[in-house]
Amino acid sequence: MSSPLLALGKQKLPLRVAQTSVRYAGRQESGSDPRNDIIRRALYPSNIRNRASPVGTWRPDVGRRLQRAIPSAQAHETIERAWFLHQRHVRRTRMAELQRKFESVKNAMETLRQVAPQLYAEANKEEDPRARSPAELELLKKLKGPEKKAVEARIRGLFPRELRIPTDTPPRNGWTYEYTPIVRTP
Repeated sequence: MSSPLLALGKQKLPLRVAQTSVRYAGRQESGSDPRNDIIRRALYPSNIRNRASPVGTWRPDVGRRLQRAIPSAQAHETIERAWFLHQRHVRRTRMAELQRKFESVKNAMETLRQVAPQLYAEANKEEDPRARSPAELELLKKLKGPEKKAVEARIRGLFPRELRIPTDTPPRNGWTYEYTPIVRTP
């Protein structure tokens, strides 16, 4: 088993990390909005190599600590094999659960086919999401701007984009009384 940790065991202390390009070393903070700068610093920590960063890309003491924690290659291989065994058990558990769910859905569909063939046919009907009825085509001719774009972007069978996210409080500007949803006719 070859891994970076085994290579660390063959190196001598002091451990040095190869120099790579420093992405944001000379970057000046923009004067526009301090919130953007805070978010940028949190998401993209600097690669300046003068301090250890818990979320950054460089920690000078990691090699030394690994050598102290895992003294031999044999111990590392044992830990690695145990980790792979754990991952295999988790993967098999997930696959068994997915197989159980799939069989349950398959049995439900078979029961639906036997009990209500019309509903089974409706549930399994293949539909072209781009197909438009004559009424929808007439409606598209009358619409303009964002309404037309909303109708064209709407794909049948998917969650409606214009539906608002449920919240605990009403919106600040109140209720939109003029809103009428675009109804698609089959």
